[in-house]
This record gives sequence, C-alpha cells and structure tokens, in this order.
Amino acid sequence: MFKNYPKTRIELPEKLEAIYNQHYKSNRDGDTTASGLAQKMEAWLHKKVAADVKGSHDKKTLEIGAGTLNQLKYEQSSHYDIVEPFSELYKNSPYITQIKNIYNDIDEIDISQKYDRITSVATFEHILDLPKVVAKTCLLLNPNGSLRTSIPNEGTFLWTLGWKLTTGLEFKIKYGLDYGILMKHEHVNKADEIEEVLNYFYKKNKCYTFGLCKKVAFYRFYESKEPNIELAQKYLESLDK
Repeated sequence: MFKNYPKTRIELPEKLEAIYNQHYKSNRDGDTTASGLAQKMEAWLHKKVAADVKGSHDKKTLEIGAGTLNQLKYEQSSHYDIVEPFSELYKNSPYITQIKNIYNDIDEIDISQKYDRITSVATFEHILDLPKVVAKTCLLLNPNGSLRTSIPNEGTFLWTLGWKLTTGLEFKIKYGLDYGILMKHEHVNKADEIEEVLNYFYKKNKCYTFGLCKKVAFYRFYESKEPNIELAQKYLESLDK
C-alpha cells in the first residue's frame, strides 16, 4: 500500500528556481491581482475548516502547513499549534502571538500530545510523504476529534483551467515562464490520491465540494473522524523497518 510514497519533486529550471521563494511568498500574501482573486475564492477553504467552531473557541488545535497564519482570520483557539517549516511565511504575521507551539515537522510532536482538531488548508497536495503525515494525525487526535482538510481539486479539468486562465497567465506575462512547471513541482498529490489516503486511515470521511461534484469543482473539503489507530501504528512501524 502506498508504494509510490514518499514522492519526489521535479527539479525547477534555473530561472524558476531564482524567483521561487519571492513568488511563493507573494502568492501566499495575495499581492498580485490573480493571487488576490484566488484568495477570495479560497475563503471557502478556510470557512469550511472553521465551520465546526464559531470565532473564538477552546478546542485544542493543530494546523498542518499554517503558512501566513491566515486561518486565524476565521477562528481563534486558546491553544493553537502549527506545523510550518517555512518561517518566512509567518514571522511577520499579526497572528503570531496567538500561536502556542511551532513545529517544523509533525514528527517533532510527541504522541502524548492530543488535539481536539487537526486542520490543514491547501497543504496536503504539497506533502511528499502524505500517508505518513495522515497516519501521525490518527495518533494525535482525541477520541472524538476530527481531521479537517481543504484542498484544491488538483487533477481535474476545472481546477487546471482555473489556474491557467488566472495565475498561470499572469505569471507568463510577468516572468515569461511556464507556471505549469511550478505547479508540477509544488502539487505532488492529486485530490483523488488525497482522498484515498484519508479513506485508508479514517473510518468516516465526509466530502464537500466548491462546485457541482468532485470531478467538476475548484476545491474539496474533507471532515475525517474515527481514526484507525491500529492501522496507523502498523503503517508507521513498517516505515522504520
């Protein structure tokens, strides 16, 4: 199972590599017209993740791939931890004072830590060893906790058309480079692959779409409950052999 993980990224051409960090930060901040428009659409991703809480709450939360901490526009927890290896994204965020613990990798978190909620917004498509990360979430959740994941609908026609006509076009005009190469470098997991991993480790998964259906949508949101602890433990143990 999951023999194609961990995945590897395609190498970026020299010209793309030179502007990568600058573009990544600018895109996360919504500094351009296209990325600003994308952020408005992406509000759906954030709102779905926060739909189980109302504003301020006391549910102990871990966010995987917290980026610029923009999820905290939609919710504030009395205990909010994050996993985010790219410190440049969050170091100047106005929300940084609301963060209790910062981890570079989920493996840094001891399984004695238990969370009421584990969340992720537009991150699972980037993770090279996704089954390992999802298996670890199973061990970090409280018995009645939930994993709340929102993702772009990578691997479908509508999603591809959407970025080609917006961010991709803007990127081509600004840099004269192919945004599609950058997307292949970044998005290593398709939406259906992410669903397969969630279904393997969690007994209950609800999917909601920003569109007509899974195949004709811009985004998906998954609420995952009842983690299969034994399965997750066996999978993680198999990685150490």
